[in-house]
Amino acid sequence: MPPSGRHFAFGRRLNENRFLTPVWQDCRRIMPAFEKYCVLRMAVMETAGKVLPSGLSGRPAALMLGARSPGSGEKAADRRMALAAFVIRVLGAGLAFVSQIVLARTMGEFEYGIFVFVWVLAVLLGNLSCLGFPTAIIRFLPQYRAAGALAEARGLLVTARIVVLVSAAAVAAIGLGALRLFGDRIGDFYHVPLALALLTLPMIALGDVFDGTARANHWPIMALSPTFLIRPTLIIAFLLIAVLSGATASAATAAAAGLAAAFVTVLLQSLAVTRRLGRHYPAGPKTIELGIWTKVALPIFVIEGIGYLLTNADVAAAGIFLDPAQVAIYFAAAKTMALVHFVQFSVKAAAGPRFSAIIAEGDKRRLAAFTAETARFGFWPALAVGLAVLAAGNLLLSLFGPAFTAGRPLMAILFAGILAKALVGPGDLLLIMAGKQALCGWLYGAVLVASILLNVALVPTLGIQGAALAVAIAMTIEALLLYLAIRRTLGIVSFAFARVAS
Repeated sequence: MPPSGRHFAFGRRLNENRFLTPVWQDCRRIMPAFEKYCVLRMAVMETAGKVLPSGLSGRPAALMLGARSPGSGEKAADRRMALAAFVIRVLGAGLAFVSQIVLARTMGEFEYGIFVFVWVLAVLLGNLSCLGFPTAIIRFLPQYRAAGALAEARGLLVTARIVVLVSAAAVAAIGLGALRLFGDRIGDFYHVPLALALLTLPMIALGDVFDGTARANHWPIMALSPTFLIRPTLIIAFLLIAVLSGATASAATAAAAGLAAAFVTVLLQSLAVTRRLGRHYPAGPKTIELGIWTKVALPIFVIEGIGYLLTNADVAAAGIFLDPAQVAIYFAAAKTMALVHFVQFSVKAAAGPRFSAIIAEGDKRRLAAFTAETARFGFWPALAVGLAVLAAGNLLLSLFGPAFTAGRPLMAILFAGILAKALVGPGDLLLIMAGKQALCGWLYGAVLVASILLNVALVPTLGIQGAALAVAIAMTIEALLLYLAIRRTLGIVSFAFARVAS
């Protein structure tokens, strides 16, 4: 059937739109770069295969996506969960990279920088608004299910949703009030995008609760796909539809697309999770144990909050002190360099069960050997992948726009920090598996304080180079503290070049 006039009109609209033309014209440049990313992704997955337990390495992709694996019960479910999580996170990273290119090309660096800053704040505040309840669900729900305590399970599921909605709405209201009172102290260009981003907080927080609910029931695709696959896709789709319909390609339009995407995503996630929960937890009385749940959730909130703040401190500081265009360049460089992090992600995903098993056996020599081996498995692939990303740095950054190639020196600085962290391997995971989670929490609290001080000191004076330096130095401090903590508490050396006595 020949295309209709409406289709021709749509094509003309796409070609004539001055914001989308660069995206349309650069498809040939994006695809080769994306193919290179896929090659890097496969290298990471091969690394994971080397360190995965023998029963898991070599399984087909269908198993990773949550298909039935040999064995049954909690252990098999945990394996499917871990493998599906790995695949979705890798696919999500590729989607995020491409989507950021589309956003930057559509809006330009100034508007893109505004959107990046307000969206990072929205996700950060939305995560913090959960007060640790998504992880508390993962902690309590399996226990209630095993004990047949359906009333407590139903009470937990309902209470968690209410708590995070009230908390997120309160944070959004405080933010909107502060924006109204002190808005004259920030640029006018931030007002509308920031207000729209604040309105997304309840959806982001509620989505985290559904994520935790699905994880607790070993539904990995339902848990992770909304955040890492569906919502980013919808943001791009809604933004492009709005621009093609005549809206300005601005941060405000992107923030509105983000608000709509968050609402649709959490609605679909709510319907899917609630329907599936009905099969396992039929309607009935509810028992509320808010004090018990809060006692567990608040320490989790502190630990997770430190992680959220540590991850986003650089972008937040750049947004506060720098021009939005500079924020955009920094974010693009950081996003591109983040491809290297998936080496550590793959190693950590595989190392956890082995750490736990060896610690349970009490074999210190074997633990020392495996710790050093894990560090090496993480360091050398990280070095290779990082050098490849650096070599292609100008090409990858140019996909965001010509101005973004100014971020290539930042990639080298960030890479130095990533390598410093890779030298000690998944030291935080080792401490947690050894029962030293409190020490790990204090350690990361110290790193967060150092990161904040470094950003406040370096960003205003050195600009985006200061933000990259702050991240690299904070990673180095983290690596040093982990090395010292492991050596002092466990008596072993977590270092890629450590010599282990046979």
